[in-house]
Amino acid sequence: MRRIAGSAFVSLDGVMQAPGGPNEDWTGGFKFGGWLPPHFDETLGNAVGKLFESDFDLLLGRNTYDIFAAYWPFADKDDPIHIAFEKAAKYVLTHEDAPLEWQNSHAIPSIDSLRALKAAPGPDLVIQGSTTLYPQLFAAGLIDRLTVMTFPVVLGGGKKLFGEGTPPFAMTMVASETSPSGVTIATYEPAGEIRIGDFAAQEPNPREIARQERMQRT
Repeated sequence: MRRIAGSAFVSLDGVMQAPGGPNEDWTGGFKFGGWLPPHFDETLGNAVGKLFESDFDLLLGRNTYDIFAAYWPFADKDDPIHIAFEKAAKYVLTHEDAPLEWQNSHAIPSIDSLRALKAAPGPDLVIQGSTTLYPQLFAAGLIDRLTVMTFPVVLGGGKKLFGEGTPPFAMTMVASETSPSGVTIATYEPAGEIRIGDFAAQEPNPREIARQERMQRT
């Protein structure tokens, strides 16, 4: 069985949109494309490299696939990422009929089809970008590992990692480090349902009861 490993560049307010450059994705009027390069350093580069150091296939949403397909096949032929991406199979979760022109690309029409792919023999599936994938995959319980690289910027809006439709769940951090430029690189694995606790050590007093009643009315 394959594992599905997500990896995401995000701002402090959870935005993933257009980290690489101004022309990557300006949909929705997004004005800050290219917020990642000013923070790129050796530590971050090594972390990205680790995502692709073993055999893998790519799992992408249609928009990210189109971005990658218009860039990576034409990139420096000696770039290790170019070499790895050209070798990998590209699986695209999409309902569109438009052709997938990048070599070794395959459309995945549904979550059930993806579940079957995950259960089949083969290398792990690595997600890059692809904001629309995450709510669906979290809801289906298909994410095995998630690496979040959080940058010290607040973008104020844009496409987010934990978008609409994301279910509640807990995760366990299995690795973390911080780059010299202030990027926090943390890797998580699913940990089941959210556990609930309570710091209150006494029965609620009348003022607290009244406060809770006000919340119920709003």
